[in-house]
Amino acid sequence: MKRLIAKEGFPFVLGALAVFLVLVIFPVKLIIFIVGLFCAFCIWFFRDPERSIPPFKDVLVSPADGKVIEVFQSEHNGEPVTKISIFMNVFNVHVNRMPITGKILSVKHVEGKFLPADRPDASYENEQNIIEIESEYGNITVKQIAGLIARRTVCYAKEGETLPIGDRLGIIKFSSRLEVFVPKGFDISLKNGDIVKAGESVLAKYTGA
Repeated sequence: MKRLIAKEGFPFVLGALAVFLVLVIFPVKLIIFIVGLFCAFCIWFFRDPERSIPPFKDVLVSPADGKVIEVFQSEHNGEPVTKISIFMNVFNVHVNRMPITGKILSVKHVEGKFLPADRPDASYENEQNIIEIESEYGNITVKQIAGLIARRTVCYAKEGETLPIGDRLGIIKFSSRLEVFVPKGFDISLKNGDIVKAGESVLAKYTGA
């Protein structure tokens, strides 16, 4: 069978044809405006502002911007904990921060689904990073959970590193969910519906009780 072009060239030809048709159908100025708008959105979305970290050792700060959607007693790794879930929408800063000064014991990536991040079952079924942190007040677990649109969780921290409270921990691209498992001895100072800021909002204070 005779061929005008090799099959490997089809993607490039079709891509070039698609660009050509777009340029023919839509005004160039409109295309420039749309591309510029998308570029501006990306710059705004991936913003990484500095934060005023509380100058205390015995507090737990929010690792994410967003809305608190769950605060309840649970169990993690066989120990009683308070589980705090924070939902980040597309308008929040998505850079995550260390909730407390501590050593990174492990960073585990778990494959999973991409359910809407505000659903309770997203905590267990969605793709996520599980970050175990050792602090002088007990071990803290942070979960970066992907969502329906957010399909990439990134953890900057490496196993064995010791990072200060409020330091950059990672990022989740687009709307998503972050959870903190707080051990006994901390007095929780927030409730469902509260709006928090990463590195600034105090979630709990260690009392030892």
